[in-house]
Amino acid sequence: MSEMENAPGQEPPAGSQSLLRGLQLVEILSNFPNGCPLAKLSELAGLNKSTTHRLLQGLESAGYVTRAPSPGSYRLTTKFVAIGQKTLSSLNIIHVAAPHLEALNLDVGETINFSTREDDHAIMIYKLEPTVGMIRTRTYIGQHLPLFCSAMGKIFLAHDKPANFEAYWQSHRSGIVKLTANTIVDHADMLHELAAIRADNYALDREENELGVSCVAAPVFDIQGRVPYAASISLSTARLEKIGLASLLGPLKETARRISAELGAQL
Repeated sequence: MSEMENAPGQEPPAGSQSLLRGLQLVEILSNFPNGCPLAKLSELAGLNKSTTHRLLQGLESAGYVTRAPSPGSYRLTTKFVAIGQKTLSSLNIIHVAAPHLEALNLDVGETINFSTREDDHAIMIYKLEPTVGMIRTRTYIGQHLPLFCSAMGKIFLAHDKPANFEAYWQSHRSGIVKLTANTIVDHADMLHELAAIRADNYALDREENELGVSCVAAPVFDIQGRVPYAASISLSTARLEKIGLASLLGPLKETARRISAELGAQL
């Protein structure tokens, strides 16, 4: 069932069908930064071309969609960036965490990421580019990160209830596949990994999502002892091997501790 479909026996609210279909097109187009042909968009949405074209015209007239350079293709406009920034600015956590993350960025000089969990993925809500070197990661604010192969995702799995982890593992089993030779896809191996994360208070992505890129993450706790956020440092594996993991762990853990303290966590 797609995110736009209703549960069996549920009817969508009156007048909402076009809205839901339009939002579905927006979600699909978000995966095609260079534009998506009308025929492909229609196919992915499960709509006929005339309906898809009508919805696109409405989104285009409102300034949310524009024609892409490739003939017959459409892409999202930067209007969504403005909306996204307004949404993020309304999240108090950004105002709380940003000064600490900026200090970490200046301290270690590497890419700094901050995420929260949304359903069965982590979502990037803040990112700072490196101040040293020229390597930039492909992550971006708003990006969905898989839980099983990202450092921040594994933080959320490690601090979730065991029953919730088992439910996640079973429901996503078909999608838990090796993205690289290092991706953990065995259930027992993942349980061992999560136990180590809880014991050491940090998680590693050892090129499990992308070759050449490593990431180390730490949990951010709230007043109830939950882990609603995670902070991480991303860098090339070659640079990590050069500077050593220890040079990053101390500053990262201290940053996560300071943000946690502002959220009322007793550490």
